Amino acid sequence: MRNSYPSGGFDGNNMDGMWQAVEELRARFGKRPGTRAGRGEVRTAVLALLAERPMHGYQIIREIEERSGGNWKPSAGSVYPTLQLLADEGFISAEETNGRKVYSLTEAGREDVAANDEPALWDNSGAASGPGFAALPKAGVELAQAASQVGRTGTPEQVQEAVTVLDEARRRLYSILAQG
Repeated sequence: MRNSYPSGGFDGNNMDGMWQAVEELRARFGKRPGTRAGRGEVRTAVLALLAERPMHGYQIIREIEERSGGNWKPSAGSVYPTLQLLADEGFISAEETNGRKVYSLTEAGREDVAANDEPALWDNSGAASGPGFAALPKAGVELAQAASQVGRTGTPEQVQEAVTVLDEARRRLYSILAQG
């Protein structure tokens, strides 16, 4: 990242570089809360949830958000068309209950879920999935924001101490990879 560790401390001239570094860090990470899922992810998530119990659309949205630790909240504009498509394909059926459509899997839907061996998107089964992975980008952005704050308001001594802490953090992160 260009200008992420300007030499000579942070002053008014270098703060633009620091903010640019924070924005680049944010942009480098994948999904952020409320962002769109990849093609097929909503479908997979809906089927996985309905395999557990019947739900209405808003319950599905809330459940995905909760299970993903707040890192993914699909929009109604992606969930409801997916529900309609799954119904058209015969994988789910809808029943009106208390003024709401409650969706459940059909036999074909249960067979499809059983044939799909992919873990649910919120399961912590892979290196790039689950709450552990989702916490990394958030922690990185928060660290960059704290460094920016020190650069804006800290004394020259505090800025130098922050640079030392960040250098040590970088070395420790690389040592984690070296252990594996």
